[in-house]
Amino acid sequence: MEIEICKVGSLETNCYVLKKNDSCLVIDPGNELKKIVKCIGSCKVVGVIITHYHFDHIGALEELVKLKNADVYDFHNFKEGKNIICDFVFDVLRVPGHKEDSICLYFVDEKLMFCGDFIFKDAVGRWDLPGGNFKKLQSSIRKILLYSEDLVLYPGHGERTTLKNERKNLENYLKCF
Repeated sequence: MEIEICKVGSLETNCYVLKKNDSCLVIDPGNELKKIVKCIGSCKVVGVIITHYHFDHIGALEELVKLKNADVYDFHNFKEGKNIICDFVFDVLRVPGHKEDSICLYFVDEKLMFCGDFIFKDAVGRWDLPGGNFKKLQSSIRKILLYSEDLVLYPGHGERTTLKNERKNLENYLKCF
């Protein structure tokens, strides 16, 4: 699987374009439709996935769906656990805390996870915005800490990291309050 990162919008949201065979998934089309379409290239968009509904993750959603005639997937129509879209097989985890509708996509074979604004390099997503909840964030952190340390995390903003690099910081959030 090939991963293209397309930084979009004023908050530099990571829009991910995952390519396999001649198909692709688009994760969090935050803004700048033309830039996203360039990243997609000639691939057929088999789905657009939203990790959570904040403006900086969905700005180009409607236009992209209309242009590419693609289905939208999110916490409403994904089941927790194994999901398949075309050639893409992944697990969905519900991880409320930053926002009630937050999900992560775990590609088991590739040992990587797209985590929206749940986890960043050296930080977690804000819980003080509408829909956020610190206790739920702590519960989501407990869930993620059960995964292998070599898991590569692709956040909604900033650089990728690993669970090993984030473990100590995440454990510190569990000690708060």
